[in-house]
Amino acid sequence: MASTTGRRRSPRATPPTRGRTGPRGGDADTRADILAAARDSFSHKGYSGTTLRAVAQAAGVDVALIPYYFGSKENLFAASMELPVRPEQLIEAAFAEGAERAGPRLVEMFLDLWEDPTTGPSIRTLFRSATTHEESRRALSEFATAAILGRYAAHLSGPDARRRAALAASQLVGMAMLRYLIRIEPAASMPREQLVADLGPTVQRYLTGPLAAGPCDVGAAGPRVPDTGLSDTGLSDTGLSDTASPGSDSGPTGA
Repeated sequence: MASTTGRRRSPRATPPTRGRTGPRGGDADTRADILAAARDSFSHKGYSGTTLRAVAQAAGVDVALIPYYFGSKENLFAASMELPVRPEQLIEAAFAEGAERAGPRLVEMFLDLWEDPTTGPSIRTLFRSATTHEESRRALSEFATAAILGRYAAHLSGPDARRRAALAASQLVGMAMLRYLIRIEPAASMPREQLVADLGPTVQRYLTGPLAAGPCDVGAAGPRVPDTGLSDTGLSDTGLSDTASPGSDSGPTGA
């Protein structure tokens, strides 16, 4: 019988790997990989230039994991930039009783965000960064246009909906800059109730009141519905139509 001493065994061929379809090392690792890839993409390509498919490829995961963990492109942006809130939830609440009563509610919502000890510091940091770094400004601008102004406009009627949304936002952002960042008096120390009483009707007029005659809504040709970020993947708004649902062989294997 021939001796096999010293004979080397051929290494077993390793099958090629593809993007991860389920969590590797737990949900925390997978989420961290996605967030790191998203943060890099938003910083270098902006909000509109970032696609979920490209983020998934950079993170080495199946694209179905992004809607599974984050739901939408705007939620992914909020998480990657460490925004402490989801804008769509607050905006829907502000418009819950109709656009005709949304003005004062939007002012109160904005004050809550800036004054809350949990959300305020993150928002201040984000705004300061946007005023000093072009990449941060571009990402925030594109996100605000799609995820905030787009949602405002979706609740308004007429061809000037986006114009109205932008005017309302100008009051809210301008007030926040004066009160919380530059701290110009008397805006910085004005009682909250006075701010709501003064600004609420102005924001409301921009939303539903008469406007000066002028050209049709700026950006009216743009989408009225906020960008979910799912169109580039072939996924529906639920994120599950063309890609296998989470829990299947090509989706995440566990919650």
